[in-house]
Amino acid sequence: MSFTRLDPTDFVVSSDSVVAPAWSNGATILTSFYTASASNTGSYYLDVYNADVSAATSSVQFSIAYGHKLGSGSAALNPLVPYTTPTRITFGEYRNLIYGDAESAVNFGSGNTSSLDLIAIPIDRNRYKESLFPGTFNLALSSSAGKIVLTDNSNDVTTITYVDGGRVFDIISGSNGTAANTALVTGATAKGYTASGSYGLFLPDMGLIVLNPSALSLPFANGGVALSLQTANTNAATSANQQSIVQLLINGASFQLNSQETISSDYVFVRIKNAEYNYSTNPSFISGSGTLIYSNFINSPQTYPTSVGLYNDNNELLAVAKLSKPLTKDFTKEALIRVKLDW
Repeated sequence: MSFTRLDPTDFVVSSDSVVAPAWSNGATILTSFYTASASNTGSYYLDVYNADVSAATSSVQFSIAYGHKLGSGSAALNPLVPYTTPTRITFGEYRNLIYGDAESAVNFGSGNTSSLDLIAIPIDRNRYKESLFPGTFNLALSSSAGKIVLTDNSNDVTTITYVDGGRVFDIISGSNGTAANTALVTGATAKGYTASGSYGLFLPDMGLIVLNPSALSLPFANGGVALSLQTANTNAATSANQQSIVQLLINGASFQLNSQETISSDYVFVRIKNAEYNYSTNPSFISGSGTLIYSNFINSPQTYPTSVGLYNDNNELLAVAKLSKPLTKDFTKEALIRVKLDW
């Protein structure tokens, strides 16, 4: 077997960003939302599907969880231990995921810098590869009070903010990463915001959307949808709060989101000079006495390479590249084969 050592200049590494719809079956916009019957996880979160759970095409797209700093909105896990409720656990969990500690305040900006509650929408891990793609987040929420369309502010900021959970953008009213070009709502300090701060936080590296209940509970004239959440310490309150969010989604009927993945490619340039690889090493070409069976291969050899094997210094095969069709090779021809390795 013949080998040719590759030079350092034969290797080139390239990275490409691949963007794709986050929802199942390549859907760019999720317009229908379904939930399953109550389960033992209902006190903590509610899964949302793209189709009726009995359908073969049904799969989880994201979940909805309500958290409260003081534990309001759910029954105590142990009546003898104060504040041990699912909503308090949920609040602490997402605060830790976002900020990396149990003391940081959940900050939705001016008007709500230390929120007592939050609505978490973690996107199902199967729905995105590496991260969510900023600027493609468009979410419509609608109630009897009115309809708002939310997006992230990735196109409006010049400096990206980072927390322990990675990049973080404010969720504002608008579309495609830009604030709506409308007058400020009552009490807001900037376009797209409310008197209770932003509508939430968009964390693309975590696949997480966190909504600000205080902003959503405002009257429509003030930028909200008059969301009413229950604070009673019962499991029914938890379920009701999650269902209230789902109803806003159902009424809005539009949730657009793309995923993003960086694919690194290693290009290997295999250069074959005219005097190389013109003879076959196949044993069937040689007779028992050691002579070539086909005499025309002596003065006019010709081969048809179909693949390229990449080996290490121990002659261990690491990768095989298949050509789309056999390559004709003789002393009058040279070849340059580009091998692409994705990882």
